[in-house]
Amino acid sequence: QAGTFPLPEAQLDRFLLYIKIGYPTEKHEEEVLSSTTGKFKEEVNQILNGAEIVQMQNLVREVTINDDLIRYVNNIVRSTRPDTTTNEYVKKWVRWGAGPRAGQAMILTAKASALINRRYAVTEEDINKVVHPVLRHRMLLNFRAEAEKITTDMVATQLLQNTKVVIDLNK
Repeated sequence: QAGTFPLPEAQLDRFLLYIKIGYPTEKHEEEVLSSTTGKFKEEVNQILNGAEIVQMQNLVREVTINDDLIRYVNNIVRSTRPDTTTNEYVKKWVRWGAGPRAGQAMILTAKASALINRRYAVTEEDINKVVHPVLRHRMLLNFRAEAEKITTDMVATQLLQNTKVVIDLNK
C-alpha cells in the first residue's frame, strides 16, 4: 500500500458500494495459482457492448419503487445522522452519518437487485440486501466505537432492526 492514502469521506461517498471480499478457500487459491502461472491463456469473450450496458442502466431506472419504500430508504439514511436521529445506538457510536447519495445508491442498487431477480418492482428485501454495502463507507464512527470494536455493519444491522416500512393507507 506504499504511495496510497485513505480517501476523505466526501470522495468515499462517490463510490456506489463497499463490498467486502475475503480470501479464497485453500482449494480456490491453489486453482488461482495453478491457472495464472502457466502458459494457458483464458479466452475472453464479449458479453455486452457499450450500448447494451447503457440500455441496461436505463432499464434499472425504469424499475418501480413505491412511495412507502422510498420513505423507508429515507428513514434508514436519515437515521444514520447522530445530530438529528432519535436512535440512541447511532448517537452513541456514529460521528458522521450518510448523505443523500446513500439513498440514491440504495434505491438504484435495490432496483438492480429486483431486475436481476426478474422483477420490475422493488421489495423491502431488495433494499435490506443492499443496506450494508451502501452504508458501510458512508458512516464515520467515533473514537469510542473504534475502541469498542463497533463497526459500520453493526450500526447498519441495528438500523434495519429498528426501521420499519410504514404503509400510507391514504394513498
